[in-house]
Amino acid sequence: MGQLAGKTAVVVGAASGIGAAIATLFAREGAQLALLDLAEDALGEVSARCRGAGAEVFASAVDVASGPSVEEALNAAAKALGGIDIVVNSAGILDETPLLDMTTETWERTLAVDLTGVFHTSRFAAPHLIARGGGRIINVASQLGIKGGVGLSHYVAAKAGVIGLGKALALELAPHGILVNTIAPGPVETPLIGALSEEWKAAKRRELPLGRFGRPEDIAPTALLLATSPGGDLYTGQTLGPNSGDVMP
Repeated sequence: MGQLAGKTAVVVGAASGIGAAIATLFAREGAQLALLDLAEDALGEVSARCRGAGAEVFASAVDVASGPSVEEALNAAAKALGGIDIVVNSAGILDETPLLDMTTETWERTLAVDLTGVFHTSRFAAPHLIARGGGRIINVASQLGIKGGVGLSHYVAAKAGVIGLGKALALELAPHGILVNTIAPGPVETPLIGALSEEWKAAKRRELPLGRFGRPEDIAPTALLLATSPGGDLYTGQTLGPNSGDVMP
């Protein structure tokens, strides 16, 4: 029996990177999975991998910036799998754009996916968690939401918002038995970071005490800790930092 046997987890942004690693680990630990992402082909590959690990999987292509689409997908997932116990918000977009070159469209799209998407999922998943008597919401932010970053003001603002939103939701949802926490990784070798320049990445590596970027598989165990009992039972409103030493609170 895995640590998540009998649990149903929604992983948003499951098609690649950290979301895919979390979905795969949760499948190995016995969870039923609802996998949501806009990238249908990659989502199908991750779904097949999770089914191969023994998980029952509901998969749906969803743009997290669209509230009605998120609500519909979560309702369908809960119906198909019998409820929702855990939600992981890992969808995100990233590009490197200096403030003086940034358009309003770039700013708004980044916040729509990276911050408003977390609101949508949390808002429409919460009733399902309450119906189960409680659950876990795990948001994936970034250490840049704590320390800032050059050429990334839109991304930093969104991720700082995710950290703040997680604290507010932790307070509001605690009476319902819902624990809300945030993972703020350092740089991780994912397709997302491919949008950044080699100069940015080289400079960032030189800053890190551990001298290397993380891998998605380095981050997934933190999500597992927060999703399980008793390991995650006293965490709520917290920001955990698997970040190669980039931020030391």
